[in-house]
Amino acid sequence: MAMATTTPTSGKRTFRHGIHPPERKGLAADAVIEVLPTPARVKIPLLQHIGAPCSARTKPRQEVALGETIGQADAFVSAPVHASITGTTAMPSAVTIPNGRHMQAIPIKAADAQELAGKALLKDILGGDWPTSGLSQHSPEAIVEAVRAAGLVGLGGAGFPTHVKLRRNDDKPIDTVLVNGCECEPYLTADYRMMVEAPGPVVSGAMLAAHACGARNVVIAVEDNKPLAIDTLGKAAKGTDVGIVELRTKYPQGGEKQTVQAALGRTIPGGGLPLDVGVVVVNVGTAASIARAVLRGKPLTHRVVTVTGHGIVKPRNVLAPIGVTYGELIDFAGGLKDGAARIIAGGPMMGFTIGSRDYPVTKGTSGITVLTEDDVAKARETHCVRCGRCVDACPMNLVPSRLALASRNKQWDIAKRYHAFSCVECGCCAYVCPASIPLVQLIRLGKAQMPREEKKA
Repeated sequence: MAMATTTPTSGKRTFRHGIHPPERKGLAADAVIEVLPTPARVKIPLLQHIGAPCSARTKPRQEVALGETIGQADAFVSAPVHASITGTTAMPSAVTIPNGRHMQAIPIKAADAQELAGKALLKDILGGDWPTSGLSQHSPEAIVEAVRAAGLVGLGGAGFPTHVKLRRNDDKPIDTVLVNGCECEPYLTADYRMMVEAPGPVVSGAMLAAHACGARNVVIAVEDNKPLAIDTLGKAAKGTDVGIVELRTKYPQGGEKQTVQAALGRTIPGGGLPLDVGVVVVNVGTAASIARAVLRGKPLTHRVVTVTGHGIVKPRNVLAPIGVTYGELIDFAGGLKDGAARIIAGGPMMGFTIGSRDYPVTKGTSGITVLTEDDVAKARETHCVRCGRCVDACPMNLVPSRLALASRNKQWDIAKRYHAFSCVECGCCAYVCPASIPLVQLIRLGKAQMPREEKKA
């Protein structure tokens, strides 16, 4: 494996366009990862990823142990799900996740005795030694199978099954594994705390991913507003060929296309994927989970979630079991302040406003942001003045105002002509719009409402 890059000392790398919203990360950046006490019950959705849903492997009133497979993935683009607590299952029931999708979930009532909890659970998942030598003893096939069996998906929010990314493709060889540690979404600090508190599994997992897909280079990209993370990762990677590249802080620097462009100088073609330019991109949390799956044989049952915002009493970074409710995480963070006005699944730029605290945490849940009335106050929507600010801000070089107008009027031919499906829904356009037009929301709605035959055409 050859050294991919070194940290630049000047002229930090970035991408064209983008914006600089207030970061608001100071609310939770110094909050160390805490373990949520075992909840009384969880509801674990059978679909938490892009691809085919799982089929239930349990029956009602069946006893299951922490880490036991409860949802079997039968399709290639799929990922199994596992029990996040020890307990007894109930009849599968329907749940709704923040993006509005309805799916089946397996409820589990917690047993009085849990195999792991508190500090012991934190140590089991993130603690201990993580080797960076001798990793070649694990064959590429064994790594991919361990990742598949562990149910790993992209923890940055996309939810693409990781084993599919790591499987070698002779037609599109991979030369670089890029670990995305940018976490550009305002408020959220879950990835930051992972890099600061558990750099070992991040580095080991990145090296295992490279060995699996045949990459010669490993690069970890981090924005320059996270100097402590850059330092801790650099120390963890000492003696290895893993490179740490420091990127200029800008939103949406953490977008897959933007990270590849900034860190490696490669442009992913329209409608393409990183593998089209010889790259596999994984989130830092995903990298750490790869290490745990391969080196310790443990599945993905918990993830770190930031609970933050000016409407939260005590912002925290919480290691939470998959399937616990948003409400329980909010309560663990001290509850809502009197001025709390909006709960967002994720961050304010790309997250979804939710009307219930009963949504279950999934593998893709990176944060819960609670905004106050002052945070959400905005000017009344007026008419577009053709100022072009949305065009200047769009990292995908689109014309958001035209796309939003086409979506609002259901002009699908125009929406396609202006490349609606190239929109990554980052929200830059809506943020800079002086007319307060909900541009990204209109584009997102148009993409969802576009007739199936139009999408295929």
